[in-house]
Amino acid sequence: MINQVLQSLPYIVPELIVTGTLCLVLLLSLMMRKKSDLLVFVAALGLFAALAVLTSQPFASACLFFKMTVIDPFSQFFKLVILFAALIVVLMSRFSDEVNQIKKSLGEYYFLVVSMTLGMMFMVSASNLLMMYLSLELTSLTSYVVVGFIKQSKNSSEASLKYLLYGAFSSGVMLYGISIIYGLTGTMELSGINQVLAQGSANTAMLLIGGIMLLVGFGYKISAVPFHFWTPDVYEGAPTTITAFLSVASKAAGFAMLMRALKIMFLDSSALEIGNEFWPLIHGIPVVEILSVLAVLTMTIGNLVALWQDNVKRLLAYSSIAQAGYMLLGLATISNEGYSAVMLYFIVYLFMNLGAFYVAMLISNTLGSENIHDYKGLGRRAPFLSVSMAVFLVSLTGIPPTAGFIGKWMIFLSLINVKMIGLAVIGVLNSVVSLYYYLRIVRNMFLHEGEKEEVAIRYPLAQQLLLLCLMVPTLYFGIFFNPLIELVQFSVQMFGIK
Repeated sequence: MINQVLQSLPYIVPELIVTGTLCLVLLLSLMMRKKSDLLVFVAALGLFAALAVLTSQPFASACLFFKMTVIDPFSQFFKLVILFAALIVVLMSRFSDEVNQIKKSLGEYYFLVVSMTLGMMFMVSASNLLMMYLSLELTSLTSYVVVGFIKQSKNSSEASLKYLLYGAFSSGVMLYGISIIYGLTGTMELSGINQVLAQGSANTAMLLIGGIMLLVGFGYKISAVPFHFWTPDVYEGAPTTITAFLSVASKAAGFAMLMRALKIMFLDSSALEIGNEFWPLIHGIPVVEILSVLAVLTMTIGNLVALWQDNVKRLLAYSSIAQAGYMLLGLATISNEGYSAVMLYFIVYLFMNLGAFYVAMLISNTLGSENIHDYKGLGRRAPFLSVSMAVFLVSLTGIPPTAGFIGKWMIFLSLINVKMIGLAVIGVLNSVVSLYYYLRIVRNMFLHEGEKEEVAIRYPLAQQLLLLCLMVPTLYFGIFFNPLIELVQFSVQMFGIK
């Protein structure tokens, strides 16, 4: 046992660095409570070091800790997304008035953010249902606390309580589903479950019930309908930095777990033809139908309800639900191309969604409001900020030449290639609907005059540089996207049954 653990440790150096970082942040918070800049520096440096080590590691595949986790290009890709998102959120937090108003608790705040990051990194590597549940709980328990970080805000406390209640329910349902699957197959290893299911000895009806219960846990994490009810209230009540982190990193970790479970548990490897993009599934499991219905419901309800929102964070919450629907379309293809499209979409989604929330945070810092009507006249008062917000919203809509267009185009193309034309059409129509509520914000900024005196709003150079780091990739990857496609295709091709 000790030898197995020691042999596995060299493969999880990034996780060990993140663990050391959160311990150091907690220790410094006890010793130097008033030096908040030091906490930001240590947290950012630790995450950057983990990111540097991860990018320097060769792409390898290995099963670790008695097949509880696995290291492969697929998990390394999602760890890159999570670590980069965490680094950006830590830097955003330095400029957040919401976070900085409670100086005595800043150490706990950064400790919780780094702890969430660690949980998500284990989520994307989990190859065992028990490990999936444990890593999901590590992420969830820390996020319940950090969502309610602003103790003086009733909305924040309410959001934390709702998040806890919904999370506890979905976690319990997921755990019960895991117990059913374990009872049917006698194992919790994903590859072992696949071998049992391929033999056809498991009861199909009970397997379907267990699978749906398992899907509840995944659906809650990715904000898929009908498991999305927590999302608007939590996104609105939580600090904007945490809202941004949940909308990107948490969603990425949830999708990575779902994608791994789908491919490894339900792929019929005996019927897989070399070079065939569409994966054959084990007979009797309606994975494609379930994912298609979830995708259509998620993006349609997300977009339609967003039309009526006046709070920017709440609007972006429903937008995030809709974005999950587009990604589920890629999963519904059950193909390498569909998985690659989803992973590419996560790269561009990282920049455009974090960017939108960052601009909303800066505006809230200045105006003290998150209402869309208060954005009137911002195009003249803060032109750089307004143009950046317009770029992010246009990218979220999927309009060229932004990176969001490439992401959606790849998803729709994967649907067309497997003859799912109807789903592609529904996805395009939903993108048209989303254009309306995104442009409401742009219209208020540039076409309406503000009710108050138009005094120019200036932001420090550091804040503008961080904004530039998010806006430039959103435009750059809309034109030069071939390296991204090669990266995600390699990650998917090297990912399969272990």
